[in-house]
Amino acid sequence: MNSYDSLAHWRHQAFNAVLSVILMLGVLTAIPSIVLLVGGGSWVVVVLDIIALAWLAVLRLAQRMAYRTRVLHFLAIVLVIGCGLMVTVGPASQLYLIAAPVMAALMLGTGAALVTLLIGCAAVLGISYADVGHLHLLGSMQHSAAQAVVITVNYAFVSAVITLLCAFLLQRLARSISQLHATAASLHQGQLQLHAMNAELSLTAAALARLSDMVLIARIVDGPGADQPIIFVNDAFERQTGYTRAEVLGGSWRILLGADSDPAEVARLSAAIDRGEAVTSELQYATRSGQSYWVEFELKPFADAGGVKTHWVGIARDITERKKSALHIHRLAFYDVLTGLPNRRLLMERLEALLVEAGAGHGHAALMFIDLDNFKVVNDARGHAVGDALLTNAADRLAALVGKFDTVARLGGDEFVVLLGRLGHDADVATAAALRVAETIRHAVAEGFAIDGQGYQSSASIGVTLIGERAATVHDLLCEADTAMYRAKAGGRNRVALFEATMRAQMELRLGMQDDLAAALDNGELSMHLQLQVDHLGMATGAEMLMRWQRADGSMVAPDQFIPVAEECGLIVELGQFALRQACHAWHVLARAGHAMPLSVNVSPSQFRHPDFVEQVVTLLRETATPADQLIFEVTEGLFVDHQDSVIDRMHQLAALGIRMSIDDFGTGYSSLAYLKRMPLFELKIDRSFIRDTPGDANGTAIVQGIIAMAGHLGLRVVAEGVETEAQARYLAANGAPGMQGFLFARPLSLAQLLARIDGAGRLLTSA
Repeated sequence: MNSYDSLAHWRHQAFNAVLSVILMLGVLTAIPSIVLLVGGGSWVVVVLDIIALAWLAVLRLAQRMAYRTRVLHFLAIVLVIGCGLMVTVGPASQLYLIAAPVMAALMLGTGAALVTLLIGCAAVLGISYADVGHLHLLGSMQHSAAQAVVITVNYAFVSAVITLLCAFLLQRLARSISQLHATAASLHQGQLQLHAMNAELSLTAAALARLSDMVLIARIVDGPGADQPIIFVNDAFERQTGYTRAEVLGGSWRILLGADSDPAEVARLSAAIDRGEAVTSELQYATRSGQSYWVEFELKPFADAGGVKTHWVGIARDITERKKSALHIHRLAFYDVLTGLPNRRLLMERLEALLVEAGAGHGHAALMFIDLDNFKVVNDARGHAVGDALLTNAADRLAALVGKFDTVARLGGDEFVVLLGRLGHDADVATAAALRVAETIRHAVAEGFAIDGQGYQSSASIGVTLIGERAATVHDLLCEADTAMYRAKAGGRNRVALFEATMRAQMELRLGMQDDLAAALDNGELSMHLQLQVDHLGMATGAEMLMRWQRADGSMVAPDQFIPVAEECGLIVELGQFALRQACHAWHVLARAGHAMPLSVNVSPSQFRHPDFVEQVVTLLRETATPADQLIFEVTEGLFVDHQDSVIDRMHQLAALGIRMSIDDFGTGYSSLAYLKRMPLFELKIDRSFIRDTPGDANGTAIVQGIIAMAGHLGLRVVAEGVETEAQARYLAANGAPGMQGFLFARPLSLAQLLARIDGAGRLLTSA
């Protein structure tokens, strides 16, 4: 509190002023009074006046003297002058004695005033009792103690009333001043708080204005569908939306909606606003220029001190990039990168949903499995860029041929799947509709494709299966359509095949064979037989390892039945490893019996392309101590359809180990002399289809002669497969004398059977 606002300060100031005024007035009145008093011989009064004036002057100048001491001196002067004047002048001088307690009350307080009053009363009582001040009651000239008491009581009453009144007023004044000070202090504190709040509000406003998130404040207006007028937006809102504050203040948040805003999400947001509930939404809005952007919008109602909701506060974050990233991730997860069609994962989900609908009696649907015929020929001949363009064009053409309730998906490679929904409740009608769409697709693909100004012919083999109320799984349906597609290919390609119950039986037989084949390997039901290869003199020059499967019940499963199954289910790699190990074992057994000869082993494309194939061969040779040059790996021309360079590199790695390479069924597959001369080949095996009609068929004979001649120029050994007649053997012996293999010389025999029938010259003792 400021010292100038205190009562003590004003008492001090008032006391100094009173001293100055009394001193000045005393001097002005004392001069004529002293002249008169000297003339009248009142020297006592003159002395009192001079003493009083001198005393007052000293007090006025003694500013360093304590305030209370100066006041007490002043009161003493007043009391002394009052008593002296009462003695010399008379009763009128009681006014001085009355003034003393009043001055004490004003200058020091009630306590000092009462003490001064008691001193005054004692002085009046003493003077009255001594009868030196001419104090007596009117009408009574007799002096007595009672009279002195009465005079004193009257003095005390009048003085007390005036003194106490002054003290009371002064106390009230002091209390008012204290209250005023408290009020002023409270106002000052409130002012400080108000300044702090204003500073905080300014800081908050500045922070809101600079936030990267958009901030919107709107006034709550009750009523369904009522607009909530905007009263504040920050700078980020203006930057993002393109609207200025002047354009949106007083308007509705709906100004931000655009053509891409989801009506269902807008309705949900509006319903929450009508209920006065907080809501979070992800919605597409539009800028002032019409550009769409995604926003995560959080809207909350705020209430006043009485709990009444008065305003909405909305915070919006631009999540456009996050949505783009999520969409990109979704497309990577559910769509094919090359064609943009749904991939296997999304296909499975939609097929599962279609199964549920069909099972609930919502009508039939259909599944098509489409394979582009001879796609690999175009891809290998023209390169992957052309192949990718062909796949993309085919995908676009397929997508244009189906309805909005249908799905076209790419499984991989040149395989596509089409889902047809809502084909009706009648199975025959649904089947006919599905086959019509399939034929439309087949004709559309057969029209060919123009890529970079050049036309490419293609065709499609399509398998169709119906989806109805029958119990089936997604896997079952895909297998059915796949089986029907292979039936279409087997029928000559560029065909449509509908899955039938007989196909299901065949499919189930193949699936059962997969399980049996896996068990056969563990149960020892598989074995390797050897079919001798001979020269034109009939002497054994080697043997081919051929796998045989004899079930536990003694029945035999033909290789042309279980080998394709093994290739489809992936067991072919494991079977190939088994065959290699058995070949090494057979060579050692034959060598110990004096019949060491090279052994040929068929290696499937899957096994040959296995990343660890070369390492597996090295390990096997080391573990079995088998000479590498005693093993001949037979591969088919189909191995060279894909990645020819890497295949040839691997052949060179094997040749570096000493392994000799042979092309089996030469002339029936992918033949290229340019690649043939790059291969580290040891042998060509002429397919039995060329030997069958030799020497009677001129075309077959010409092909055989051409292969033998070419092999001779390349320094390659030739083995003719499927030699079954003497005429075939004589013709071959007379035309290049290649090695021969066939039933004419030996059927496939077990190792024990072969050892029992072969003689020391390498001939079979009896016909097998």
